[in-house]
Amino acid sequence: MRTPQIRYCRPALEDAGLRYVAEAAASAQLAGGGAFTRRCCAWLQRELGLRQALLTHSGTGALELAAQLCGLEPGDEVIMPAFTFVSTAAAFVRQGARPVFVDVSEDTLNLDAALVEPAISPQTRAVCAVHYAGIACDMDALLAVAREHELIAVEDAAHALGATYRGQVLGAIGDVGCYSFHATKNVSSGEGGAVAVNRKDWHGRAETLWDKGTNRQQFLRGEIERYSWVDIGSSYAPSELVAAFLLAQLEACERITQQRRMLFARYCERLGNAVAHAGGRIPTVPAGCEPNGHIFYLLLADRQQRDALIAHLARHGVEAVFHYVPLHTSPMGRRLGNRPGQLPVTESVSERIVRLPLYPDLTDAEQDRIVEVVTEFLN
Repeated sequence: MRTPQIRYCRPALEDAGLRYVAEAAASAQLAGGGAFTRRCCAWLQRELGLRQALLTHSGTGALELAAQLCGLEPGDEVIMPAFTFVSTAAAFVRQGARPVFVDVSEDTLNLDAALVEPAISPQTRAVCAVHYAGIACDMDALLAVAREHELIAVEDAAHALGATYRGQVLGAIGDVGCYSFHATKNVSSGEGGAVAVNRKDWHGRAETLWDKGTNRQQFLRGEIERYSWVDIGSSYAPSELVAAFLLAQLEACERITQQRRMLFARYCERLGNAVAHAGGRIPTVPAGCEPNGHIFYLLLADRQQRDALIAHLARHGVEAVFHYVPLHTSPMGRRLGNRPGQLPVTESVSERIVRLPLYPDLTDAEQDRIVEVVTEFLN
């Protein structure tokens, strides 16, 4: 009998989502900014303690809105890791800024806080932390450097909805935070995102940029008689159909997160020793960090071993994947003046990482099968 295929990723599906989408379809408003958009924003503000939350059409859109809020000008620099998705850098490049890539820590695969200050120049305006796999960066250290040098602190929390750092929600710690609701994320609407605007003095401009650069939100609140074009914004809001589907996911966020944490912990318990004996390691969770079980990965001894494990899993019906090609080695990264060899830890982990299936309806039997196949290979 053929072994069933265990996919790398399967989004959580909530019955309420289909009901909410039907309600949205039957309403008089399908464009963004309606009742379901407001309910999603209210959930994010209430449950995460955000001062202002704005729903966006994607995580990329959230980063682009955040980059606009930073007020960057051509020639400005933003410090960030190269071990991240392209949108982290592209959002700032669109504003004319130059990404300055620094290496990640071997233990967390997050921005190495000790390397940030040496990378600061007179052109540096911001630092962007990426909470890889839903495990927090060292935000105390990063914020200390940012405050000392008067830099804007941006959090790319695309992986990190529901994760915390010393009791603080990721995305709510810096000046602005960005979430993703892409199909691969814990809470998903297929595509979607949100911006957490944590500086009160940015709230007015944020809603203007969000609504196509107009003061329409003031008009809707009855604060002005008519609205007009006042800034360079964009159409960031998702449709009401997307917001309706997302609302059901948000309402189930705690259950989804707890299930993923349980699976993450089970992987750690059952694979830690075998991976260590083979010269690799599993994720490190620093003290004070509460991850959300977004990704469980293995760092193996070298690329040859990593590629062999992925192939071995595939032969046994298990889909596993590697992750980012470092941005500084990409064609665009090289056009921006970077070169291979400048970030040794980033380049090493990119060659050695493999991500295992992890999603709420992964059964115990399926996870047991994955562990068995991985252990068989490592032994």
